[in-house]
Amino acid sequence: MKVCKFGGTSVANAEQIKKVASIVKSDKTRRLVVVSAPGKRFPEDIKVTDLLIDLVNGVIAGVDYQERLEKVVSRFHVNAVDLGLDDTIIEELRRDLNKRIHHNLQISEQYLFDTIKACGEDYSARMIAAYLNKIGVKARYIGPKEAGLIVNEAPSRTMAIDEAYKNLAALKNSEDIVIFPGFFGFTKAGRLRTFDRGGSDITGSILAAAVQADVYENFTDVDCVFTANPKVVNHPSEIQEITYREMRELSYAGFSVFHDEALMPVVKLGIPVHIKNTNNPEAKGTKIVEKRHVNPHAITGISADAGFSILYISKYLMNREIGFGRKLLQILEEEYISYEHTPSGLDDISVIIRSHQLTPEKEERIIKRAYNELHADDVYFRHGFSMVVLVGEGMNNSTGLAARAATAISRTGANIEMINQGSSEVSLAFGILEKYEDTILRSLYEEFFAMAAYAN
Repeated sequence: MKVCKFGGTSVANAEQIKKVASIVKSDKTRRLVVVSAPGKRFPEDIKVTDLLIDLVNGVIAGVDYQERLEKVVSRFHVNAVDLGLDDTIIEELRRDLNKRIHHNLQISEQYLFDTIKACGEDYSARMIAAYLNKIGVKARYIGPKEAGLIVNEAPSRTMAIDEAYKNLAALKNSEDIVIFPGFFGFTKAGRLRTFDRGGSDITGSILAAAVQADVYENFTDVDCVFTANPKVVNHPSEIQEITYREMRELSYAGFSVFHDEALMPVVKLGIPVHIKNTNNPEAKGTKIVEKRHVNPHAITGISADAGFSILYISKYLMNREIGFGRKLLQILEEEYISYEHTPSGLDDISVIIRSHQLTPEKEERIIKRAYNELHADDVYFRHGFSMVVLVGEGMNNSTGLAARAATAISRTGANIEMINQGSSEVSLAFGILEKYEDTILRSLYEEFFAMAAYAN
């Protein structure tokens, strides 16, 4: 059995949905299909999820939101017409949106956001199921509530609980192809909660683990995973096979092809993930596996992500003070802030934080507490950083790699603000100013991939 997930560009319009249907029909083992909300049809287009967010913002602002609602309905209506479906599903969507707005407006803004945003995936799945049946393929829409995709309660990060996997295992017994909306689940109390960014990837992985699929196919709009961002590096080499650890590190640090959290459920069971292209399904794609064949390069890929801040704290004899790090991280915890890296020296420590978690008020409180409670000598925040990460299982057997990377960065004229390597030695991260990100990425690619190609 294969579980396959189709992303936003794969279901953006009727033409793409017909490709999805053809792919599903071509392989009888594709029994469970997870779909995203319709994405962009062209570069200037707006994703359905963004239209839904705009709708919620209008509702919360107390303005007349019917025009925004009709923009959402119109996107689905165009697809329905082009697929030859009747208007029943469109009228249902319009009624359902209005019902969700009126029913949930009084509960909380966050719940309203989740409930409305989930409509994109929900009606995408309903429409695709209807189209498959229209062309003679027995398919059935099944939603997370009916299937039992139970998630934890807020405010913790949305995750499926153990009971969900037991419930979802029954899907493998369906005689019809199951069309399942991604991105959301329900708590035991019946509240809808959405997963984080890339939530449909997470749903697909949960379902693959639940039914113990032979493979989890993730269809997107690129032929494979590349060694570097093709929007920055010209014609980067393709990755045919990559390990779970390598993919997670690359996804975490900016690779948008696959959500890093989505690997967790399949890793436990060793289920391989196959990245494929909806627009070119015959392409080999990239396989994400537990162990791969020998890679001639120590580095498998290079990624970069902006939007980081650094909290710098200095205190004389910090290294002798028992509990200093714990107290510092507790301050961050009480501000609901997670951290990414904590490089340190004898008398100073830096905490790397995703900038979106910070506000001027939070920064002021953290600095004040660090002075008052930790008795620090110096405390301040710096913003506008990117993390450039080299990833590869072969790094721990390579000498001089950090020196080569530092040399490649120095050639750009940029300064390295921070270096951090995990104990597993699968990744090596450099903190640099955002303005140098693309230049450094190209220089590192030249060092570790282009030069190797010339040598061969």
